[in-house]
Order: sequence, then C-alpha cells, then structure tokens
Amino acid sequence: MKLVCLGLNHETAPVEVRERFALSDKALDRELVSLLEAKDIEEGVVLSTCNRTEYYAVVNGGRGAAELESWICGQREFDGAREGIFYSYEAREAAEHLCRVASGMDSMVLGETEIFGQVKKAYQRSLDGKATKGVLNRLFQRTFSVGKRVRNQTGIQEGATSVAGSSVELAEKVFGRLKGSTVMVIGAGEVSRQTAQALQSRGASSVIVTNRSYDKALELAESIGGHAVHFDSWETELKDVDVVIAATGAPHFVVKPGHVEAVRRKRKFRPLIMVDVAVPRDIDPKVGEIEEVYLYDIDTLQEMANEARKRREKQLILCEEIIREEIDKTVLPAVND
Repeated sequence: MKLVCLGLNHETAPVEVRERFALSDKALDRELVSLLEAKDIEEGVVLSTCNRTEYYAVVNGGRGAAELESWICGQREFDGAREGIFYSYEAREAAEHLCRVASGMDSMVLGETEIFGQVKKAYQRSLDGKATKGVLNRLFQRTFSVGKRVRNQTGIQEGATSVAGSSVELAEKVFGRLKGSTVMVIGAGEVSRQTAQALQSRGASSVIVTNRSYDKALELAESIGGHAVHFDSWETELKDVDVVIAATGAPHFVVKPGHVEAVRRKRKFRPLIMVDVAVPRDIDPKVGEIEEVYLYDIDTLQEMANEARKRREKQLILCEEIIREEIDKTVLPAVND
C-alpha cells in the first residue's frame, strides 16, 4: 500500500492547461467515484482550486504516479505535452507536500489562509463520499493540526503581501478599525476591485465607485455591493468618504488639492486616507501636504508588500520543522514506506 500525490499548479502549468484539469463541485463528485473505480485505488481525495488540481490516493500493487497521471489525462481527454506540467510525490514526501499546501507555504501568495479551508472542504467531500479510510483520514487530520500550528506558532501570515492588503494595513493604522467606514474607488479596474473588497472584508460598509465610463463603474459597484456615481460628480461625494482608492489610466492628476480643500470644513477635518495605485499617479502629491490627509503611492505599498514577503519567507524554516515533527507522530504505513 502506498500514498501517492499527483498535481499541477500555477508554477508548473499555464492557465489554459490548469483550466482543463479544474473541476466544479459536481464534477468533483463524479471524479471521486471514477477514481475509486480505477484499478488498485483504495482511497482518494481530489483538491481543485483556481491555481491547482491535486490528487491524493492510496494505491495497491505497483501502481504509482505515472499510472495515475495517465488515468487523469484520460479523464480530461488531454493529449498535450505533459513534461514539466505535473509534479508527483510518494509516501512521506506526499504527506509533507500536503502539509505545505494546507499551511499556505505552496501558494501563489505565501501564507494565504484560504487554501486551508479549501483543503478541509476537499477532505470532507471525500469523507462524505466514503472515499477515505484509515490512511487518508489520519493524514488529513494530522495536516489540519499542522496548519493550525503554523498559523499560531509562526509569522508566515503576518503582514500584507499585496497592494490591496497593504492598503488595508495603512487604513487600519490611521483609523484603528474600518467598521462603518466609507470608501471611494476612482477607476474600475482589477486593482480597484481587489482593494475595495479587501477593505470591505475588514469592515468598510459603503463603497462608492466612479469611472469615466459610467457603465464600468456600475458593473464594478454591482459586483461588490457598492453604488456608482458619474465621473463629473465624484467631488461632491468626497465630504462623506474615509478612504479614497485611485486607479485610473489618466495621463494627468485626477485628484488635486482643490478637491479636498473644498470639502474640508464639511468633513470637519476628519482624517482622509488616499491610496494612489495608478501609474502615472492619479493624485497630486501636494494633496498629501493637507494636514488631515494621509497619502500613499504605489511605491510605498509595494515596499510594504515586499518587506512582508521577506518576513514570511524567513518563517519557512520554522514551518518545515513543525511539518517534520507532526508527520513523525503519524503512524502511517503508506507514509513510512
């Protein structure tokens, strides 16, 4: 009996290949049934996210990663080049890889937390479908212990490693908490979306979206539960705003000192955070000279993200020690082969 892991992710496969192997919830149910019907497969868990698809299987006989790869490609009717697309692990290496995945150590954003829940969901699906037995049940339970220890005993999740996350950190430093705050997004691109959603996740209750194309502003506003205003009237909304995110493609300054000066008294000189993620810049640097305004540009945000990433990377050694210690506690024939 042997534990095998086979997968592909954002580092090994381009998006057009990853999408061929990505599985919806309904497809995952069918895939598990087919996997257990395959020759020599005793147990199985399939993990599918936007950045990875992985199969964890307990196999009998001589069947290994190569046979599993052929089976999976057959399921997806994939006849393209396979070299370098897939990675595989067996026995203890497979167990350690799963722990790294669940702990966010193998993610596109180092230390991200969403993957832990995705691994738990994948395991629960297999458990409910009676696709797991002694080996995978013990392995995944141990993996969840590893994930909790990594979160609690290391700094791998400390600090924001994205522009959106850095914007949230800066806002919280000024306000302490973002609950009930109002955000204005000038521009309707992907960075605007990510930053607005990050602020919402930390308590921002209202999002105003404006863009030269009102239709695009409306589209973004509807997708994040905000409301759109026409580009020629955003200045009047500034009196009620706590955070401004500027990310247009304009070749000149969109926000100027006069815009803020005009509403200072109506705002009762409350703190105003302005985050300029545009290149060329959207916000005139002179805006930052106004006493209650905290202005940050893309370089500041990127520097914060890079520093946080370096701090997280330094935690990897401690994370690996936790994984080895926890896997040593797990008595699994398939792991210790």
